[in-house]
Amino acid sequence: MLRHQTSNDVVDATSLIRHVTITGKLVPTSPENYMKLARLAHDFRRAVLYATRMITNNMNTNAILRELRGMLNKGYGDPAYKIAKAVVEGCRFNGGNPKHITVKKLFIVSEGEASRLGNRNIRLESTSTVKVKYPYDGSWLSFKACFGEKYLSLIKELVEHVKHRKISYSARIVFRRGRIYLHLSIPIELYMKYFRRGNANGSLIAGFDLNSDRINMVIIDGYGRIRDIKTEWFPEVTSHGYPRRKAKTRRLEALAKLLRYSFHHGVGTVVFENLLAIKKRRYTRSRKANRKITRFAKRELLQHGILMAMKYGFKVLLVNPKGTTNSEEHGKIMRRYGLDRHTASAYIIALRGIERHSLIQKITL
Repeated sequence: MLRHQTSNDVVDATSLIRHVTITGKLVPTSPENYMKLARLAHDFRRAVLYATRMITNNMNTNAILRELRGMLNKGYGDPAYKIAKAVVEGCRFNGGNPKHITVKKLFIVSEGEASRLGNRNIRLESTSTVKVKYPYDGSWLSFKACFGEKYLSLIKELVEHVKHRKISYSARIVFRRGRIYLHLSIPIELYMKYFRRGNANGSLIAGFDLNSDRINMVIIDGYGRIRDIKTEWFPEVTSHGYPRRKAKTRRLEALAKLLRYSFHHGVGTVVFENLLAIKKRRYTRSRKANRKITRFAKRELLQHGILMAMKYGFKVLLVNPKGTTNSEEHGKIMRRYGLDRHTASAYIIALRGIERHSLIQKITL
């Protein structure tokens, strides 16, 4: 959903999002179709795992793609390579050994292509029908699609655009807890047509510091003066054994609450750290802190935050995370305003969203 970005300056985050994922369910029309889809999912997972080994061994990209396309087809093989590459990069980011990667979930991914009715292998026939290409004999497997009522108008328009070869969409099929889910990657313009909540036109700037057990927000005006401070706490999510899915929901609820508050209190711009510029996860000497870091999908929360902010019509900026904590500037702000370290970080993040940041530093420090 969020394209990789490594800029050291202020980045307009809305330019990084091109697609949004919506989810529905797939129901097989026959036991045979279910078995064939399951076989395809097993082979796709095997292809991804095989590709991680080849990437780790520095095998030539074209050679890897030939292998994967031979195992499946081009429409399945190319995304299998991209997923494997992302998995290897993520493993290295977390300090792991790519040779020990395992892929547990059954899934299938197919890339979008407008000239092929939206997608090469997973095609929307209507709001209730999906067909999946079975690469071993070239046949198409038919499934019933079930989307939430709020998505039906969006899906209906998507199908119409697809029939005229105007739009493409990527698709992912996931087997989970005995059910089959379909994830569609929808163009952001079409998604916003149905899910925009407002058009924020305030003059204030809100900076957000995302943490595993809290989210700190500081609202400032154009001169860097603090106008409001809010913190949402959720310390229970870092407890040992706390469900990750439940923790994710709790964090998203907290972030949504702060964004909603910003919308109704004169904010027009929200600012986050550019976490995509961080090349490696940083650990500490504390086992407890490292456990929190490992279990906290900070980049994922950032992606959701950007999308939620866009729904409200905020201008969304990403700023260089260097120096937002444990720096001379950070220490001075803590002492001058009596802020805790996370609130001070949120204040610095907000300041960096203002073009006159160099002038503001002289005034505030």
